[in-house]
Amino acid sequence: MASTDTTPRDAGDLAGLEAGLDALETVRTTRTPLRQTLTQKILPPVVAVALVLAVWQSMITFKVVDDPTKLPAPADVWHVLEKAWLQGELLGYIWTSVSRGLLGFCLALLIATPLGLLLARVKLVRAAIGPILSGLQSLPSVAWVPPAVIWLGLNNQMMYAVILLGAVPSIANGLLSGVDQVPPLFQRAGRTLGATGLKGTWHITLPAALPGYVAGLKQGWAFSWRSLMAAEIIASFPDLGVGLGQLLENGRNASDMAMVFEAILLILTVGIAIDLLIFSPLERRVLRTRGLLVKS
Repeated sequence: MASTDTTPRDAGDLAGLEAGLDALETVRTTRTPLRQTLTQKILPPVVAVALVLAVWQSMITFKVVDDPTKLPAPADVWHVLEKAWLQGELLGYIWTSVSRGLLGFCLALLIATPLGLLLARVKLVRAAIGPILSGLQSLPSVAWVPPAVIWLGLNNQMMYAVILLGAVPSIANGLLSGVDQVPPLFQRAGRTLGATGLKGTWHITLPAALPGYVAGLKQGWAFSWRSLMAAEIIASFPDLGVGLGQLLENGRNASDMAMVFEAILLILTVGIAIDLLIFSPLERRVLRTRGLLVKS
C-alpha cells in the first residue's frame, strides 16, 4: 500500500521537475517595451549629462571660476563646435582619428589573437613572454611615442606602432584569460569527437573563451584609442592631418580653452560611441548565448 501511495506523488514530483527544467531552458523573446527602454537605458545618461552641464554653467554664473581663459562657458564650447561643423572641419577631425584607431585596432587583433593562443598552448612561450606582456599592459602608452618617432619618424606608421604596443598586450591577455577558464571537459569532449589541433582551437577553444576574449577586445580598443590620442598630441605634424589629439594640442598652443574642451568632448564622445555601437552589443550577445545575461 505504501508503494502505491507514493507512486503518484513521485510522478507528480517528476513532472514538476521537468516543467521547471523546461522553464529554465525557455528563452524569453518578448520585445522590451519602449517606455522601459527610455526610462532604464536612455533617460539616466541624459539626466547625468544635464546635471554635468548644469554644474558647469553654475560655476560660470556664480563666478566660482570667473576667468574664461581657464573655464569657458558651455555656450562658448558649443559655438566652437558649431563653427567647425559649418566650416566642414568637424567630421574631418573625427574621421582622421577614428580611421587610424580602427585600423590600428584591427592590426592589433590580427597579431594578438594567434599570440594569445600560442601563449595558452605552449607553456615555455607563456613562461617567457607572459610576464613581458603583463608589464607592457601596465606601461603608459605615451612612453612609446618618443622611441616610435625616432625609429619611424613623424608619419602614420609611427602612430600605428604606438597603437599596436598599447593594444596587443591587452587583447592577448584577455584571450589567454578566457582560454584558462575553459573547462577541461570541453577539451576532452572535443578530442573524443575528433576536434584536435586547429580544428579544436576553432570549434572548441575560441567559442568557449569568447567572454574573456571579448573583455580583452574592449580593453584593447580602450588602449588603442588612448595610445592614438597620446601619439597625436605629442607627435603633431601638418602632413599627418588634424585629428582629435592634434586639435587638443592646437587649442593648448593657442591658449583657447573652448577648443581644448571641444577636443576633449569629441574624444570622449567617440570613445563612448564605439563602445556602445560595437563592443557592448557584442558582449551582451556573447553573454546571452551562454545564459549569463537574461534578456528583459
